[in-house]
Formats: sequence, C-alpha cells, structure tokens
Amino acid sequence: MAHFAEIDENNTVLRVIVINDSDCLDASGNEWSAVGALYCKNLLGGNWIQTSYNDSMRKNYACVGATYRGDLDGFIQHCPFASWVLNGTTCKYEAPVAYPSDGFDHYWNEKHQNWARK
Repeated sequence: MAHFAEIDENNTVLRVIVINDSDCLDASGNEWSAVGALYCKNLLGGNWIQTSYNDSMRKNYACVGATYRGDLDGFIQHCPFASWVLNGTTCKYEAPVAYPSDGFDHYWNEKHQNWARK
C-alpha cells in the first residue's frame, strides 16, 4: 500500500489516503511516486505527495495540519514550543537543551527553558 498526502497552496496537509502499490506503476511496471501522485490527482483533484508511515521517505509521516517543505523534502509537525528549533536534517523540532539522561521522566518547561523532572 502507498500513502499520499494532499497539500494546499500553503503546503499544509489536508488529508492522507492509501492507494494500491499497483496504482504507482508506470507502463514498464516500475514504481514511481509521481505516477501515484498523478493517480491521486486524477481521482480526487488537488496536489499530492507520497509519504511513508515508517518515515522512510520525506523524513516524517504526513498528518493533517503538518507542513510539507520542498526545500527539505520533508513533512514537519507543528512546533511544540516557541523556543524549539527545527532540525533541517530530521524535520523535527528540538529543544534548545538536551533531554537529561538521569533516568527520570521530564517535561519541557517553556517559562524556564529547561527540562523539569516529573
């Protein structure tokens, strides 16, 4: 099965659908993302980009409300805190301070810009 995300004019994910792998095959039987995207467009209209539930393509699985960044070729979730920074390699937001390795559970305290122990 192949997963495709429909994006709007702002590259925001509107929905994600699943199609058969056979709908991504060209005339020679080769699987292509562009063929699947065209299949989705012909079926439902819109602009479609392939995604993967195991993050094997486009860095992260697309979900409704996420953003597709073509320059990074990745789907990006919303930023959880104003202080967090986007990692362009993983397309994930990261805290400005590393998570503690003391064996305890922590939560991010935005006011103090640190990890607080639960």
